[in-house]
Amino acid sequence: MLASAIHTPHVDWFAMSPALTLLGASAVCLMAAVLLPVATRRWFTAWVTAGAFVGAFVAAALLYDRSPHPQEVIAGAIVRDRFGALAALIICGAGLASVGVSWRMRLRAHTAEYYALLAAAAGGMVFLVTATNLITVFLALEWFSICLYILCAIDVDLEGSLEAGLKYLVVGGFGSAFLLFGSALVYGSTGKVGFADIARATAAQGLKHDSLLVAGLAMILAGLGFKASAAPFHMWTPDVYEGAPTPVTGFMAAATKTTALVLTLRLLTTAFPQEKQLWTIALAVFAVASLAIGNLAALVQRNVKRMLAYSSISHAGFMLIPIAAGNALGGRALLYYLIPYSAMSVAAFAVVAARERELGQAVTFENIAGLGWERPFLGAALWACMLGFAGLPLTGGFVGKFYAFSAAYDRGWVWLVIVGAVATAVSLYYYFGLVRALYMRAPSAVSLAPSGGQPPRELALQTAVLGCLAVVVASFFAVEPLIKLARMAASSLVF
Repeated sequence: MLASAIHTPHVDWFAMSPALTLLGASAVCLMAAVLLPVATRRWFTAWVTAGAFVGAFVAAALLYDRSPHPQEVIAGAIVRDRFGALAALIICGAGLASVGVSWRMRLRAHTAEYYALLAAAAGGMVFLVTATNLITVFLALEWFSICLYILCAIDVDLEGSLEAGLKYLVVGGFGSAFLLFGSALVYGSTGKVGFADIARATAAQGLKHDSLLVAGLAMILAGLGFKASAAPFHMWTPDVYEGAPTPVTGFMAAATKTTALVLTLRLLTTAFPQEKQLWTIALAVFAVASLAIGNLAALVQRNVKRMLAYSSISHAGFMLIPIAAGNALGGRALLYYLIPYSAMSVAAFAVVAARERELGQAVTFENIAGLGWERPFLGAALWACMLGFAGLPLTGGFVGKFYAFSAAYDRGWVWLVIVGAVATAVSLYYYFGLVRALYMRAPSAVSLAPSGGQPPRELALQTAVLGCLAVVVASFFAVEPLIKLARMAASSLVF
């Protein structure tokens, strides 16, 4: 009698299928770490993880097709809509490419655990982009963050990897604390944790500009800024990106940024529409700071991974511009921008990973010299990624930046467009500097090649790079279909 009186919410398993697919693969990989012999763990867990990313990608595509109208599921914990489905597609695509980049990664006896953590982290990200209340946000954030902390430190033979994991853990803990305390203040002010419920309570109780609510919003923005590696919350990014295993860095640069920015847009537009005047100005300030710090610091870097880390900070600024615009055009611009940016990030770090394995040391502007002639395909791929990061034509980066600037112009913020254009001009120096190093080896850099022939072909890595390169170029020539996808996904939110 008592059991029959307990109400349990309906569970839409289809809405959770992408995250559940990745979690299931993670469990299989963990079992393989215990049950399979060492010689078979790498290929088995890699194929299981790749298959899970493909399955989750297909599930997210079906969700996109069959979710024309947003619908809260599981007692309002998550939402089933095209906005979250498109973000899940980007995350799964980045994860699949990262599996290929990781194929020849040397981790002694921890290979199975690596793929288990990679799949689990992606599952947490996919779950987070559909979150519709503050409790779900915090739980999903910790879910994938803990996985990333371990992934950064998983290469125990490298001191830099352990240092990166520790730094990310400490700074990530601060970011999570900001987010949690901010959520507590928002709950204390409104008595609600659901995004839509917070907005309704703010309007009904006349809490606009309430000090407790505004303080909570500020702390939430700080917490999300840490995850998006946006200035002034960027301090962990260069050291962690440099020290972490390069395939992990590429995955973080693409998937973590996608997750944080998509969540930021959903949270602000759904839960805090009454405070729009405040958070748009705050995000515009973060964008300018990210553009200034990222580009100026990148100018003096000689380590390629550190340069790409500061480039990531700069691009966080570019992608904050359409969110700060606070309009429907900005929502579409962000979703479009994330597609080529994620592909460029994974491809660029994949080329760095290949060079690292050839040299057995960190990749710098000096020792990457001549790669364009030695490995023509990888050199051309990195060259194309630099053009895309710079926002030049024939790559999706050009359309992404133009779209982001259009959102700011539509808001009437011409000054922000000018700042973005100046930042783009500054970035040409270090992006073209890397291209110059690829093809114009200085005479002093020429030395005898070590015996043993050419480095082994990495078919999985090159396939991943080819797939990413196809996305980067296709996103320039197939603009209309992608903009349509982004427009339909952004229509799930109310601006």
